[in-house]
Amino acid sequence: MSQVITGLRSFLSVPIIYELFQRIMGAKRNRNYIIKKYFEPYDVKTILDIGCGPAEILYHLGDVDYFGFDISNEYIEYAKKHHNGKGHFYAKYLTEDDLEWLPKFDLVLMYGVLHHLDDDVVENIISLAYKSLKPEGRLLTIDAAYDQDQNFIAKYLVSKDRGRNVRTKDKYESFINKIFINNDVSIKHYRWIPYTHCIMEGKK
Repeated sequence: MSQVITGLRSFLSVPIIYELFQRIMGAKRNRNYIIKKYFEPYDVKTILDIGCGPAEILYHLGDVDYFGFDISNEYIEYAKKHHNGKGHFYAKYLTEDDLEWLPKFDLVLMYGVLHHLDDDVVENIISLAYKSLKPEGRLLTIDAAYDQDQNFIAKYLVSKDRGRNVRTKDKYESFINKIFINNDVSIKHYRWIPYTHCIMEGKK
């Protein structure tokens, strides 16, 4: 994993500060967009959230069977406490062995994960996601990205992200194309606060 967790960025390891920072950055609006476009048109009943953090997205979801993995004990304990028994949470890396006992999923979500990972780890986690999906399942990833058309403020903010492997659309796409055949990869620019995401949807 490649990320900066020192200095001011270390405060983002505290779940309540992380949630507050996300709200300031417009995360709620962004999640509403993601849910409306990538969740609501589909009958999503089972979700695997890799790198779930405090699992804020669960506040926006209805009756789903949700499994969240994150390596931060603080995030996982916070999620368990604040979601009132909704969801299953695990403070660990997702591994091949976990696929033996996990159910198959309609959707695997990685929200803000890939830009924290080295190339070989990205390839491995996308492969695990593919194996964990139902025959008609989908992978959805959302990550900070560089783009030639992005606002200069967005470019600056992206450069200050804790994740040190922010990539271009083409680079992100090269990973998913190795595993999934039917893919939709796009760049989303946000005006407030200026930011740029690469959104990838892979279908089996």
